[in-house]
Amino acid sequence: MTDSFFPFRDIYKAKHRISSIVEPTPLIYSEPLSDLLQTDVYLKYEQEHPTGAFKIRGAANKVLSLSEEDRDKGVTTFSTGNHGISVAYIANRLDISCTVCISNRVPSQKRRKLERLGAQVIVTGNSQDDAKDYCERLERESGMTIIPPFDDPDIIAGQGTIGLELIEQCPDLKKVIIPLSGGGLLAGIGYALKSIDASIQIKGVTMEKSAVMYESLKNGTPLLLEETETLADSLLGGIGLDNRYTFPMTKAFIDQAELVSEASIANGIYYMMDHHKMIVEGAAAAGIGCLLNNQETGPVVAIITGNNIDSEVIDKLVKER
Repeated sequence: MTDSFFPFRDIYKAKHRISSIVEPTPLIYSEPLSDLLQTDVYLKYEQEHPTGAFKIRGAANKVLSLSEEDRDKGVTTFSTGNHGISVAYIANRLDISCTVCISNRVPSQKRRKLERLGAQVIVTGNSQDDAKDYCERLERESGMTIIPPFDDPDIIAGQGTIGLELIEQCPDLKKVIIPLSGGGLLAGIGYALKSIDASIQIKGVTMEKSAVMYESLKNGTPLLLEETETLADSLLGGIGLDNRYTFPMTKAFIDQAELVSEASIANGIYYMMDHHKMIVEGAAAAGIGCLLNNQETGPVVAIITGNNIDSEVIDKLVKER
């Protein structure tokens, strides 16, 4: 795999850069899923970060790469929740002013977490694209640096450190199932793994409605779709019509893309509660829902991307079960 997007060594640089803040996460063998599928299934526990999601990797790499002058001006970002939480957490650790722009679709639990981390939270519009527009206005007016949620080499390289850990933890890995939204996670992991062994299969999973990256890949160019309600709210958001990195990288590295129904996402949440005694958010459960619907040949890893789910959603799912 050539360094056609950015140098592959930048993922190793990211690993070194974020090591003072970001700990490697465990890869655990899922006995229940392995028994069910009759193959080796592993779960990568990205929800064990202090922010409850993988996004801390890219956020840390980007913020730590800023000059002291840029840090003094503060940072801003737009997010469906988890990226904003990660930027706020890093900014709080480094004593940097932080403003997070979110839409009114972002669950209240994530809003409260942002506020507890000391971020100024601005709620605007009905989509991540609306939040992005306001964020760019802040950049123009105040000089704050935008920390993009996905379409940025430093962000992608940070997420790519997961791929390096996977090879170290499971050298015989054959397939990775990755929740797909803006593409930063799949681009980073795909770049890392395919650069080491091009035969490793990369499967992206996303919800059926408002699947912007999925539909953009089918269309051959980035699209703009209206956001709709979904259990996998972390996967909402556009990819940007001017997308420079994650669209071409996802296109280059993805081997399979699959839509997962809301019922399957709910089943994934139930399964993790029942069999692993763990609460995960809908985006993470999309990978589990995919595994429950398909026969895979392992070793296969599902990335458990986060656990930032509203308690109200859990209550509703339990009552409907």
